[in-house]
Amino acid sequence: MKVQVQSLHFDADVKLIDFIQKKLDKLDTFYDRTIDAEVILRLNNEGIQNKTVEIKLNVPGEQLFAQKTNGSFEAATDHCAEALRRQIKKHKEKIVAH
Repeated sequence: MKVQVQSLHFDADVKLIDFIQKKLDKLDTFYDRTIDAEVILRLNNEGIQNKTVEIKLNVPGEQLFAQKTNGSFEAATDHCAEALRRQIKKHKEKIVAH
């Protein structure tokens, strides 16, 4: 899957980008027809929980979205990937029902 990562207000480390790529590649096991993903990493000015990850996942006929804020980008990415996994399952069930 092609993943495009944008980091706002900082430069993302290669290890962080690789981590995000691996997490999103695992979503291919649930639905192999994903087109691409767009990830936005943002630093906020709000206390400890100041790192936001937004992921837009393009699948045929729909765009799935998850946004989570946490103390680290890795934890926020984990939560986003889990939310997207649930959305993919719902999307597949809807397709099979039709």
